[in-house]
Amino acid sequence: MGSLSIWHWLIVAIVVLLLFGRGKIPELMGDVAKGIKNFKAGMKDEEQAAAEKAKELEAKAAETVQSTAQTPANQPPKAG
Repeated sequence: MGSLSIWHWLIVAIVVLLLFGRGKIPELMGDVAKGIKNFKAGMKDEEQAAAEKAKELEAKAAETVQSTAQTPANQPPKAG
């Protein structure tokens, strides 16, 4: 008596169909699918933005290393 029989599930299905109608359920599922697609696109955009920012930081770091390597401060003083 603790589990639901086929008749219980049939009654639940009929109530759901009466509440939402035949046209509403596919429309609702379509909206859910669109939401999932938008979420995935947003996550992909965030990952791309993070990758671009990392590349910019690496380029600035490499530029800084090159500029410090070329400065005369790193060279030993000339005897004069």
